[in-house]
Amino acid sequence: MTDKPGKAPKKVKEKRQTPEERLEALRYNHMMYGPTAGEGRPAVKKINFGASYLSHPKFQALLAAFKKDGAFKFDVTDKAKVYAISTEGSHLSFDGRIIFYSRPLNRHEDNLLLDRAAATQYQGIDAFVHLVFAVLRSFPELGAPPLSYLHHQFYLGAETLEAGIADQGPNLLIGPYKHNRAHEQARK
Repeated sequence: MTDKPGKAPKKVKEKRQTPEERLEALRYNHMMYGPTAGEGRPAVKKINFGASYLSHPKFQALLAAFKKDGAFKFDVTDKAKVYAISTEGSHLSFDGRIIFYSRPLNRHEDNLLLDRAAATQYQGIDAFVHLVFAVLRSFPELGAPPLSYLHHQFYLGAETLEAGIADQGPNLLIGPYKHNRAHEQARK
């Protein structure tokens, strides 16, 4: 007899489930059986892409310069890194790479084109994603933006933007927009 006569034996505690074990059990149950009847799904967070740029005066000046073939530049910071957004002539650049550019269509309109290779290179940067959607939304004559953004990738319809580079080339025609150069030349 090794126990002391005055003490009661220790009561064995039940092992409690840790939060990590509970999450793993929930994942397994969801995988095998699906969600329970009373369990609610988290609401999908809708992001208004481009809204931060659309009302900003620097972005408005950038677009005015782009439509008039002028020059304008400003910097934006994303995750402690500074990126330069600029326009010179018919090009709109992000961090030194041309993203959007225009080509003449007729006397009053230009075609807006997107460089797919550059867009896929910067698609993980939030400031760039908002810039792309702000530019597309700022031209009302283009209608709804043809691009969508999901899981850090741009999509054109059902396929990724990157998938169309091999078939259709790096240039994506967005559509025609009205420029301001004809009005200024008529006034002179």
